[in-house]
Amino acid sequence: MNLLSSASVFSFYTLISRLLGYVRDILIAVTLGASIYADAFFIAFRLPNTFRRLFAEGTFNAAFIPSYTAEKIKGNKEGKAFADEVITLLTIILLLIVLIVEIFTPYLVYLIAPGFFDSDEKFNLAVELTRVTFPFLLFISLSSFFSGILNSNNKFAAAAAAPIVLNVVLIFSLLTSYFFNFNYVLNLSYAVTFSGILQLIFLVFVTKKYYRPSIIFKFKISKKVNFFFKKLLPSIFSSGITQINILVGTIIASFESSAVSYLYYADRVYQINLAIAGIAIGTVSLPVLTKALKKKNFLSVIKIQNKSIELSLLLSIPASLGLILGSHQIVNALFGYGSFSEENIFMTAQALKYFGYGIPAFALIKVLSNFFFARDNTQTPFFISCLVVLLNIMISVTLFKEVGFIIIPIATSISTWFGVFTYFILLKKYKSLIIKAYLIKNVLKIIISTIFMSVILFYGLDYFSDSLVYNNKIKAIYLVFIISFVATIYLISCYLLGVLKIKNFKIN
Repeated sequence: MNLLSSASVFSFYTLISRLLGYVRDILIAVTLGASIYADAFFIAFRLPNTFRRLFAEGTFNAAFIPSYTAEKIKGNKEGKAFADEVITLLTIILLLIVLIVEIFTPYLVYLIAPGFFDSDEKFNLAVELTRVTFPFLLFISLSSFFSGILNSNNKFAAAAAAPIVLNVVLIFSLLTSYFFNFNYVLNLSYAVTFSGILQLIFLVFVTKKYYRPSIIFKFKISKKVNFFFKKLLPSIFSSGITQINILVGTIIASFESSAVSYLYYADRVYQINLAIAGIAIGTVSLPVLTKALKKKNFLSVIKIQNKSIELSLLLSIPASLGLILGSHQIVNALFGYGSFSEENIFMTAQALKYFGYGIPAFALIKVLSNFFFARDNTQTPFFISCLVVLLNIMISVTLFKEVGFIIIPIATSISTWFGVFTYFILLKKYKSLIIKAYLIKNVLKIIISTIFMSVILFYGLDYFSDSLVYNNKIKAIYLVFIISFVATIYLISCYLLGVLKIKNFKIN
């Protein structure tokens, strides 16, 4: 297996999904802007979408793949029996959660957006939309189960492509609302749940070659499944720390008008890189790392861990500098149309810039947590994540009144970097990570290439500044040209320095 090739396949489909997500968000920005309708929809979409990211983007796999792999090594019969028991219990638990949330939706909305309570119209709209979107959780979580089966068999394309369904359906919803004069936010909310159904059907069909589910009801839960569910909650919290920090930020931001929307749009931009630099690498490396540990192939373990870190930094460091230098131009080119005003652009760009400082940390924390998950250790990442969230809350709450919503991306970046350094300290303490000399050498080369790229980007943005103004309707074309050019320069530089070579990422 080649880590770079597998991550590239996963990243390709993920990138398509994120680009379609951008098209979706540009349509939302044009039609809803940063209005109360946008805020209400983003709150209604935030919770099920956060669960989508928690389950679908590697978090469910963090607990499932090590346990499922261990059973499959014993035999296909044992693997299927384990999977059948897991999907039965998972379905029951999810149905109960959805039922409870549908009954107590107003209390849930108050918890995740307490600032909405001052406006009856905004609060009631958020409650209505949340009741429509929340069943999405059931379908997307079950979809993640089937993605885990595929990833365990080193099949990443279908699982990565499945989220494309969500964005296609939402885009179709917005277009039909425009042409037929439907209610935008209500139609959009129904489309969220409908897309979850389609995604589940797609993954069940693709997975049937490797696994055909059998719902088994029994009163006694086996020890191996009980162990899996004990791991699941800590792994959800720890592996999804970035998403939990964003959810915490949303709660705090709800007290400032339009802040929820600003954070949402900024989040949409930097999540593109996180999907490639963190989620893709973490997803493709976990199965091979788990198998190497189960078979006690420690030379492979060392190489997988070092190359995972290297590849993550190769993709996240340049993205970090790019977002910091070009945050305003990026937001302006992507969202500066229709109802999205210049003030909206400025505020969103500020959030994006400070998220940019945390990009390498957001990616690394996904990769580093896998080093514990592959060893069936979910407790250590759980405790680290608790510290990260606590630090994030302390900084945000303490300075929110003085600084405003901008403290949220600052706190998220600072707390996540704290988590990364804590991971490195504990991995070294437990002797679970041996950093090779070539990793340090290659990271220095990555930094050199990034500095070279950043200089070109700085002057490129300045040169095309007249073409990137708010009133230019084709400014996105110029932005794509600039980004493509500097990205090519960066990749060529990394290749010439010997970092970006396919053979270097081959895992035996």
